[in-house]
Amino acid sequence: MELAQVRLLVSDFAVCYRFYAEVLGLKPQSGATEGPYEKFSPATGSAGIALQDRSMMAEVLGELGDTATGHRSLVVLRVDDLDTYCEQITTRGATLLRPPAPMTDRLRVAHLKDPEGNLVELQEWLLLRG
Repeated sequence: MELAQVRLLVSDFAVCYRFYAEVLGLKPQSGATEGPYEKFSPATGSAGIALQDRSMMAEVLGELGDTATGHRSLVVLRVDDLDTYCEQITTRGATLLRPPAPMTDRLRVAHLKDPEGNLVELQEWLLLRG
């Protein structure tokens, strides 16, 4: 078994596309800015995040037609330099809910939300810094 991707169901595809591509700096697979689907990848690693228009999936699973409430996901991205990355994304429009801070003795994190309210955690693994 192989994890192919984490897929987020979104209502405003174009706004979310811009957030993941332009604000977070992930690479889109095809450039489908209006959807209904796009996969994004970081510069390194094999994991990916995909966006899918919520109404498209509601045609398959009717219960998804309801408005999403509460936190239903947490996207986690590892970065090498958390402070620098947070500075870069805030100048591109991101708003941090929690600025970079230690979570454990081996991990620093920052938190923000995408335009649909999905939580995004940015991690810096301190063990990798030597």
